[in-house]
Amino acid sequence: MNHIKIIAVSIVLTLFASCSKDDYKLDSKNIDPFIRFNFQTTSTGIPLEYPAINTSLLPASTYDNKSVKTLKIPVTLTSTNLKNAVEASFSVTTTGSEDDFTLNPVDKLLFEGTKLTDTLFLSFDKRWQPNQSITLKLKETSDPAIHIGNLNTSAVNDVFTVNLGEISTTYTFPVNRINLKGVAGETVDFKINFPNGFLPSEIENLDIFTFLNGFEYSLTHDDFGDDRSSITYHLTLLEDIQNDDVRYVTDITLNNTTNYTATGNTILQIIKPIKSPRDVQANPASKFYDLSNQFYLTYGEHWFDKSGTCAWQTFNAFTFPLVVTKDNENAILYSDKGTTNTADDVYHDAFIIGFNVVTGTNTTNSFGLKRFFSNESTAAQYSPGFNITSALEFFPTNGNSKTDGKVLVIPQYITIGTTKVSHVIAIAGEGTYKEISTGLFEISFELKLTNDELFGGTVSTQYKMYNNKTYPKIDPINDACPKEVTL
Repeated sequence: MNHIKIIAVSIVLTLFASCSKDDYKLDSKNIDPFIRFNFQTTSTGIPLEYPAINTSLLPASTYDNKSVKTLKIPVTLTSTNLKNAVEASFSVTTTGSEDDFTLNPVDKLLFEGTKLTDTLFLSFDKRWQPNQSITLKLKETSDPAIHIGNLNTSAVNDVFTVNLGEISTTYTFPVNRINLKGVAGETVDFKINFPNGFLPSEIENLDIFTFLNGFEYSLTHDDFGDDRSSITYHLTLLEDIQNDDVRYVTDITLNNTTNYTATGNTILQIIKPIKSPRDVQANPASKFYDLSNQFYLTYGEHWFDKSGTCAWQTFNAFTFPLVVTKDNENAILYSDKGTTNTADDVYHDAFIIGFNVVTGTNTTNSFGLKRFFSNESTAAQYSPGFNITSALEFFPTNGNSKTDGKVLVIPQYITIGTTKVSHVIAIAGEGTYKEISTGLFEISFELKLTNDELFGGTVSTQYKMYNNKTYPKIDPINDACPKEVTL
């Protein structure tokens, strides 16, 4: 039998002027005032945080928690606006150790005026043993006119239990590359996201990174604070690396550790790219996106295995510009939003496009990559590499041509996986682009993908991409082509 530990909660109740139930009755429904736990989750089981609420859902009386993030538990007083402040007390019991967690506030909930919801913050300080629980119970309020729990017998919600399940802690980079200008003293920030939170005591001295350094820099991070969902790091360049003809790269890789598994983007590249003299007014990137149309796609074909025979196979992807700051050397003004205030101006990189979804956690089909795999997850959580936000870079002929030039598949690492396994793939490539008829642009390039486990090294194939779904028929070629692989 589990030993139940009871944590005493000291309550200091402030005396207020006496109120009758009529003081609280809702104008339209004549409901007596009551206080209850109001914990709800999304359809995928993610807790809703006040003020988010789903009026079609009943509050839950239990929650199976597998995260070490702070759990926010709302408590709501159903009433009209309060004439006087109300305090409420609660008790806490646990089948584990009270040293494993912290509860705030520690002694009372407060409701006043139009503030009719207060929140209990349950923070975890250590990893718990499986199959333990924490139970909260509302006890009394500073005004006896307020009923404890809902005014029914089927869903009283005066008790809320957190069942502590098996912990799964992972971490990931939200992006896979960051560019530097290359000036000594320059600082760029990046984050590590922890979808299920982290414990500061475990992270503080953990060997998180493996480095492959191409320049000298220092690395610091913010204090952990109360937000256990991410950590912000600051990389400061310690040397000048502004040689225009050299591409400088540092790779920072997330390690798999005993308690934290690297998922999604596991390699972050910090890059000072080669500089090429280009006139932003050429703006080739603008030929391949239309932000006024949320369904805008680019269209393409790649030379790929089709039932044992190489053939051109079609694909399409949502295409977007790369948003940059005004001081970026490739920045071109996209919109002043119709105001004279320059603070809200939007700038795009004149030479880079990428592929992404409009909203949500799904993925688009960058380079038709979904055809390369038979069992891939299309969720960004497991296959962030299907969304390549900086994918192609254009180099106009003579630096200023508005009709043709060279194109580079921006070298980078992408991650494709399933819910159980992920693979890091290096991509690169190059080719040309040109306007083949009025307003119709064609990009021709070779894409190379490198991963020893999946491909036995490097595979490559030919691509044609267009800024319109109507384009000339492509003649077959004699090249070999890749085949679908199982992750």
